[in-house]
Amino acid sequence: MLKRTALFECHKNLGARLIEFGGWEMPVQYTSIVDEHLAVRSHAGIFDISHMGQFFVKGAGAEKFLNRILTNDIRKLQNGQGQYTLMCNETGGVIDDLYAYRLAEGNYFLIVNASRIGDDFAWISKQTGDAEDFQLENASDRYSAVAVQGPRVFEFIDQCFETGEKAGAPAIKSLKKNDIVTANFDGTQVLIGVTGYTGEQGVEIVAPNQVIQKIWETVLEKGKTSGIKPAGLGARDTLRTEVCYPLYGHELNEQTTPIEAGVGFFVSLEKGDFIGRTVLESQKKAGPPRKCVAFKMTGSSPPPRPHYRIISAENAEDAIGEVVSGTQSPSLNIGIGMGYVPAEQAVAGRGIQIEIRGKLFPATIVSKPIYKKVN
Repeated sequence: MLKRTALFECHKNLGARLIEFGGWEMPVQYTSIVDEHLAVRSHAGIFDISHMGQFFVKGAGAEKFLNRILTNDIRKLQNGQGQYTLMCNETGGVIDDLYAYRLAEGNYFLIVNASRIGDDFAWISKQTGDAEDFQLENASDRYSAVAVQGPRVFEFIDQCFETGEKAGAPAIKSLKKNDIVTANFDGTQVLIGVTGYTGEQGVEIVAPNQVIQKIWETVLEKGKTSGIKPAGLGARDTLRTEVCYPLYGHELNEQTTPIEAGVGFFVSLEKGDFIGRTVLESQKKAGPPRKCVAFKMTGSSPPPRPHYRIISAENAEDAIGEVVSGTQSPSLNIGIGMGYVPAEQAVAGRGIQIEIRGKLFPATIVSKPIYKKVN
């Protein structure tokens, strides 16, 4: 039996096409993936991300514990700030990538991937040992979330919540990237983080299940004049692929390190010991054996898909890697993708071939991100 978010009826009423995703019945699109993608790039879109997991880590020992299990340096966060980070096993493989927020001293909030909630919580719980100076809570069943993304989001988002001096919460449009604030909505406290998964500006709103439907409806109403549209998982995937954001199970897994995946910036060796550090330090110094590259298809080639083979441009018999993400880019109107190749061949401008349904099509490795916004 697939799980459903608290916004399921909203999706049905909007005529969404629903699919299975990570054990959830989720909207893949409402009108079309291209239409929703372009709305986010030019105006605004709202996504249901309630399937994501929410953990709280609280107590005097929370900071020290999190710095031992996460790759980034949690000590750099001030109250009301967050950071992208990863959780690795002893061999440097990624258990999950996530966002960690410091709400207050000794009070941390983690947003984890939907498909990893159970595994993450079990693994984190195992690492706690006999520690009594912090508490770990899986609050995923109590909270829902939406992402509001696009260049026009800050035109209307403050109209949806009680913010400003009188409300005791800063205006959302005044916040910086990765900031998080507690605001009021209809008498209920909600968390609003300035982040997203699209390459556009915007926010992610985490709220108790009982108010998320009204938040969804309010954002759609207040954002109407700014061109907002509901958007599904299809557009979320094309948007994140264009800007080369990793997706767990594609670019990241327990056999892949952050260094190989190209997110080594979020591995802080300076902070001291943490799980997976030895392998990650070695790869940072010597370089990884393989790297995740971005590429564009050439000419009128069909779009690539995950698991398609990457073939050397010089030798049609030489399979050098595999596509992990691939799609038709609505912004660029060409096929794009990411895949792993030997480190020595991970060079921007290098030609490769993608095997699509038994035929080889030319492509070129490009620097990340694939889509670069022109201001």
